[in-house]
Amino acid sequence: MIEVVGLSKRYRQGSAIVDAVKKLTFEVREGEVYGLLGPNGAGKTTSMRMILGLLPADEGYAHVLGFRSDRDPASLRAQIGLVSAHAGVYPWLSVRETLRYFASLYGVPDRAAEDRLERLATDLDLREFLDRRANVLSTGQKQRLHLARALIHDPPVMLLDEPTHGLDVIGSEVVFRYIDRLRSEGRSILLTTHHLDDAQRICDRFGLMHRGELRLEGTFDELRARSGRDSLHGMFRELLASDSSRRTGVPEEYFIAEENGGGA
Repeated sequence: MIEVVGLSKRYRQGSAIVDAVKKLTFEVREGEVYGLLGPNGAGKTTSMRMILGLLPADEGYAHVLGFRSDRDPASLRAQIGLVSAHAGVYPWLSVRETLRYFASLYGVPDRAAEDRLERLATDLDLREFLDRRANVLSTGQKQRLHLARALIHDPPVMLLDEPTHGLDVIGSEVVFRYIDRLRSEGRSILLTTHHLDDAQRICDRFGLMHRGELRLEGTFDELRARSGRDSLHGMFRELLASDSSRRTGVPEEYFIAEENGGGA
């Protein structure tokens, strides 16, 4: 359902041209959770913005259900539900009002919007704060609101950017259970996260990015066979160490610590 074809993005830094993303190509199938993973600066955020058509690519495109990011980005975005850890909320709207508002933006008929709101309130455990203003919600409650907001128009494709950011164990379990449900419904899910244990638990296939390139791709068993490592952490240590040795000769331990010290 999601096909990414040769996406590339370059930036100018002073007199130099930097390749933020280089010829990124992968697909996310129906009923699959695909983890696009990488350390700080790998190009994940730039890639997600290009897939959504929010950032024009220098080359390539994303294709979702007949719509291309370079030709009809608005129609493409209508097929996608985006959950981002960096999204804000309208502080003076209640949860119920927020969901109704976003349903109207997507052109969801009133009756269908109310039915979906009720279903999401049950599935994501929103009922106790449905009529509470968003500015008084906890971090976990806001994240569940972001997930409900992304689902209110019943999209076939989901982009989840750090969906468990700021959540405790119970809140994360709610999100995991709902991701499982979305997968069982046949939706395509593209997920980015720095929590590699979470990714290993929930994803069907993985794309490991480093310095704008897709370095490894496959199921966990396939990645383990190719890399000789038994965890995603180990696979990234291998990528980072080989890259640092090739470029700088900096000791592996220093380079890994430097890479893991950043944000998204």
